Amino acid sequence: MFVYADHAATTKIRPCALRAYEAAAQETYANPSSLHSAGQRAKEILTACREDIARALNADPREIYFTSGGSESDNQAILSAAHAGARKGKKKLISTAIEHHAVLHTLEKLQREGFEVVLLPVGGNGIVDPASLEREIDENTALVSVMLANNEIGTIQPVEEIGAICKRHGVLFHTDAVQAVGHIPVDVKAIGCDYLALSAHKFGGPKGVGALYAKTGAPLSPLIEGGAQEKNKRAGTEDLPSIAGMTAALKESIADMGATSKLLRHLQDKLIAGLSAIPHCALNGDRERRLPGNTSFCFEGIEGESLLLLLDDAGICASSGSACTSGSLDPSHVLLAIGRVHDVAHGSLRLTLGEENTEADVDYMLEKIPEVVAYLRSFSPVWRDLQQGKRAYIL
Repeated sequence: MFVYADHAATTKIRPCALRAYEAAAQETYANPSSLHSAGQRAKEILTACREDIARALNADPREIYFTSGGSESDNQAILSAAHAGARKGKKKLISTAIEHHAVLHTLEKLQREGFEVVLLPVGGNGIVDPASLEREIDENTALVSVMLANNEIGTIQPVEEIGAICKRHGVLFHTDAVQAVGHIPVDVKAIGCDYLALSAHKFGGPKGVGALYAKTGAPLSPLIEGGAQEKNKRAGTEDLPSIAGMTAALKESIADMGATSKLLRHLQDKLIAGLSAIPHCALNGDRERRLPGNTSFCFEGIEGESLLLLLDDAGICASSGSACTSGSLDPSHVLLAIGRVHDVAHGSLRLTLGEENTEADVDYMLEKIPEVVAYLRSFSPVWRDLQQGKRAYIL
């Protein structure tokens, strides 16, 4: 049996997105910047896509900029806001300890340039307390960046409260909504953000394309120079086929959101209940305030990478909170931020479901995962020490 349970990493392209991509690639292949009729037809499609993306976010089409994806959108927003703030003497940047590396690495870059970076903590449930922002935000703050939903543990952040705080203090607010768009309702006006990043391949669109919402009046500087595309904010001929595919995927995702969310909540509840029966394990992140379909667990006494490889042998595609960087295995910064100790954080498993997953998929995972966990524990020296009382159980 084959089960794909890694939708937070990427999704299969939707048939509607593939059709839109092929139509734009084959029938509307001219450059949207060209003045001839074929180019103007391409420009009409580009304009229609911009309007559809804006409508999906409750934005103005003039506030939508097409990019290569979430990382580029995050980078452009953060760098633009930070450098605009610095010109006014504001060099404080506030974010959280659980952001995606597209945000954290950009902040580290700015820190090396002399900016002050403050990372707000999160509770054990993986949610930031808006009161902690109230304590940190001040007249020197140029930007606040808080993700809408976490990519590892699925927790949904109180972005509307955060947006309101930023508005009261006159501070720009950016949110990485890559995991959220297409899966839960996203309204830039309700959030009160100045910038929002999204990526097509997280909701059934093509890889390598995304968008940045930048509110009218928010500073925006180009990362890529060379042409007047995207209102002089992002040079390079627009990838119209990918943009068309992204737009079709987002429209369908939103249209199906109610039914999909209901299905994924049901499957998620069953998966969480079943995995919770494994001794000495813990769900990562808030039980209720999380993305539909996102399930993250830590299992004491095992290594997550071994778990992934054995699950792959069983036909289950999943992911771990750990990442191999420069030859050394580091536990997930997100899991450490919610209070998981290193040994426990190493034994993490993320299962993220999509609308094509079935009850049979969940049943199969609930059959195989306990077997693999028990097998790995059977020859784990850490598990042996725990059972013999040489170490105290943490979970």
